[in-house]
Amino acid sequence: MSQQKDLSHVVTAQAAGTLDGLFRERVKLTPDTVAYRHFNEPHANWRDYTWAQIDHQVARWQAAFERDGLKPGDRVAVMLRNSPEWVMFDQAALGLGLVVVPLYTQDRPENVAYIIGDAGCKALLFEGPEQWHGLEGVRGQLASLTRILSVMPLGGTDHDPRLQSTGEWLPDEGGDTRHLARDPAALATIVYTSGTTGRPKGVMLSHHNILSNVAACLTVLTPRPDDVFLSFLPLSHTFERTCGYYLAIMTGSTTAYARSVQQLADDLQSLRPTLLISVPRIYERVYAAIRARLDEGPALRKKLFQLAVEVGYARFEHAQGRGPWLPSFLLWPVLDALVARKILARLGGRVRAAISGGAALPPDVSRVFTGLGLIVLQGYGMTELSPVACANRPDDNLPASVGRAVPGVEVKLGDNNALMVKGRNVMQGYWNNAEATRQVIQADGWLNTGDTARIDPRGHVFITGRLKEIIVLSNGEKVPPVDMEAAIARDPLFEQVMLLGEARPYLSVMAVLSAEHWKKLCGEHRLEAGAAGILQSKQVADIVLQRVAVQIGHFPGYAQVRRVALTLEPWSVENGMLTPTLKLKRAKVIEKFHAEVDQMYSGH
Repeated sequence: MSQQKDLSHVVTAQAAGTLDGLFRERVKLTPDTVAYRHFNEPHANWRDYTWAQIDHQVARWQAAFERDGLKPGDRVAVMLRNSPEWVMFDQAALGLGLVVVPLYTQDRPENVAYIIGDAGCKALLFEGPEQWHGLEGVRGQLASLTRILSVMPLGGTDHDPRLQSTGEWLPDEGGDTRHLARDPAALATIVYTSGTTGRPKGVMLSHHNILSNVAACLTVLTPRPDDVFLSFLPLSHTFERTCGYYLAIMTGSTTAYARSVQQLADDLQSLRPTLLISVPRIYERVYAAIRARLDEGPALRKKLFQLAVEVGYARFEHAQGRGPWLPSFLLWPVLDALVARKILARLGGRVRAAISGGAALPPDVSRVFTGLGLIVLQGYGMTELSPVACANRPDDNLPASVGRAVPGVEVKLGDNNALMVKGRNVMQGYWNNAEATRQVIQADGWLNTGDTARIDPRGHVFITGRLKEIIVLSNGEKVPPVDMEAAIARDPLFEQVMLLGEARPYLSVMAVLSAEHWKKLCGEHRLEAGAAGILQSKQVADIVLQRVAVQIGHFPGYAQVRRVALTLEPWSVENGMLTPTLKLKRAKVIEKFHAEVDQMYSGH
């Protein structure tokens, strides 16, 4: 991997020692450069904060924490959208030896209450009245909290003596920022993994776990001081926290906070980021928008686009040493000007690399962006690994893989081809759950990821499935549901997809349809979209099954979908069908739609 020779802008893990030490050294090194860019709602403009300004605010938060009697080791929870306040809370807590427990803003109140109780949190910071209204129903389960803080004023809310707005709670001045000397191996955070089954488990990560992983990520791609990260994955997601927050502190880059996923297109134009970090869903959305526009436009535009991707991808393979030089490369300057640059301009026009993790990036999506000239680096990790284990590098980028292990991390295959990981990034264990810890971490320190993989001779890791999610049909054939679901979901008719068939004679699909594309389908087939029972009709089932078959034609013959059950109601965090990290709760979906599932297998 190529790396900048001048690394004078980088704060080393050794100099930092701890995560708050990383922030301390950054403030010393570049106090007056822009650290964060955030949209100021009252004034409807973007506001910049320097490292020194954030440091000054951190001291105020620390003074208030100390006044409340919080001591090293106490747990404090944060349930905020990405913002400078998230950073202030986090850095103030870490500097005082407190343990930060991040929560998802969209999580269900009962889940939030469980985490706060399980971790024994003493303080909670949230956004405003809407969140408090959601929590009021579980107030009786928040007994461990001695302080409840709202960033926004709460107005006429029922008064709880523990409840204050940050404006009332924070002192005018905080003095000097405190950094209590302690062991880098000390617990820094407990991150609750939103399990698809059962209660979430608290992953214990030390300062050293995360800091060593940040340093390892630096060898994959080295951000520069003039880089602008666009932050829109929630900071409660360890991928964003390590790679989009702490990494930017290490390199002195600016982080701009997107307002929302809905406003992402506008924010890309306003902020013009140079680095994007995201889960595949965001790239899939952009790709779907491109496809929709091409489908509506003239045939020539579509052909030009396909040619640009084809030529661009061949150029990428040549640059990686895997393909020959082709005469068609001479067309690239024209294709770049007519197609690639115009499409990438929708990302702001300055993105030099896009990093994808959290789930597999569909190959066709990766191929399109790569072909258009964007560096797309896919990696692999999990919260228990702080979170990065493997990643592709710009000069060693094999899109079908998740790359090689990052420095300080070892990988190997265990029983049933399970991917095993060992390194400085492996968690300390699960909070108050020694049994669960023993199930995933062996005595010799190797962690079983639960994913199956293969590793090529050069060390590239290819994720092949999930140990617990393999569907075994009644005839013994094994089917990886995630791969087939991703293939089916490439058809824009399908918003969400779940494959069924465990111990059954054939595969079936539960699917949430796109309302827009459902209406379009009805128009094409002269159906009445709102007619009673239309989604359960044989005619619709036959049409949908044909479209499913087109998407899964490359899977083995036994992997055929014979039945479908359809709905227009999305599966969401709010209705309990998704985890806060948007993973499907398969058991919950089956539980809710048990009648439809039974119908699909009736008589078999």
